[in-house]
Amino acid sequence: MATVPAGRDKYRSFLDDEADSVQWRHGGPPTYDEVNQLFEQGRTKEWEEGSLEETVQNAIKTWEMELSHKVRLQDFKSINHEKFNLIVNGREGLKGEEALKMGSYNALLKNSLPKEFQYYKADEESFESSHEAFRSAFPRGFAWEVIHVYSGPPLIAFKFRHWGIFEGPFKGHAPTGEKVEFYGIATVKVDEGLKVEEVEVYYDPAQLFGGLLKGAPISISSSPTQDASACPFHSPS
Repeated sequence: MATVPAGRDKYRSFLDDEADSVQWRHGGPPTYDEVNQLFEQGRTKEWEEGSLEETVQNAIKTWEMELSHKVRLQDFKSINHEKFNLIVNGREGLKGEEALKMGSYNALLKNSLPKEFQYYKADEESFESSHEAFRSAFPRGFAWEVIHVYSGPPLIAFKFRHWGIFEGPFKGHAPTGEKVEFYGIATVKVDEGLKVEEVEVYYDPAQLFGGLLKGAPISISSSPTQDASACPFHSPS
């Protein structure tokens, strides 16, 4: 993804605030033109500007942007650094530094199944390899929307949808060109300054991998685009 200085993104905050003092993972603020287009073409809801639903949707996009693209937790403006905790499917929570080191995909996809039954082994992936795997599968990005908001701050509960077009190889599976999507439920606890203290997410990973593993198996020798030195989602959402 391009790292040239970005204009103000209408769905994410803090992309060009203090850009010179923030340590960006790829040298500069990311651009989201492609995934924003995918989002606008494929969303099922178009929330009124300033509504609670739009506010929640943009806040989560901002948090995901910071988690994926900022190197230092001290540069995050969307979270309460001392209290932040990420809980996925009831597992033990991850503090800010832990989530930052692991990356959003590994944090969301880590599970306790025996290794032989894991279709994605988060423990064997780095931050970089996990993002590359999904960037490969979804070249136009992995779009995200709020479907419904059940309660407002300080404990926000909502339903969400995540989707992309499977147009590139994923872990030895050929692309199908089909839409891959999953739905989930989440709660976000915020402090008085509306900074995130806790995110709790529940979803079924099989919805995601059911679409990705439909692709026919491919070998390295038959896939000229697969570099053995490249780690198999740094797709913006």
